[in-house]
Amino acid sequence: MARALINVPAKAKRGEIIEIKTLMAHPMETGFRTGVDGKLVPRDIITQFVCTYNGEVVFSAELFPAITANPFLAFTTIATESGALVFSWTDNHGQTQVQTAPIHVE
Repeated sequence: MARALINVPAKAKRGEIIEIKTLMAHPMETGFRTGVDGKLVPRDIITQFVCTYNGEVVFSAELFPAITANPFLAFTTIATESGALVFSWTDNHGQTQVQTAPIHVE
């Protein structure tokens, strides 16, 4: 798919609200735009984003063609225990990109 940037605090205190930010480098072609040859540029969009924290879904979003290129998503969750945040982006072709970020909870 593309390059993803993830910002997760390395450490947090138990019960603390943490902010998580993600940026996916992706053109998000709607399928409605014509190219230089006059033909429609094929649709190529991210349709779903899911973040899990130690296996539990803490945030998910369904994305549509109207979203900007290089979608930026920011959300919060509560730090409960040390573990991993797993981020998953799925496009309209069925391809999925997964990245993981650790978090240490004191």
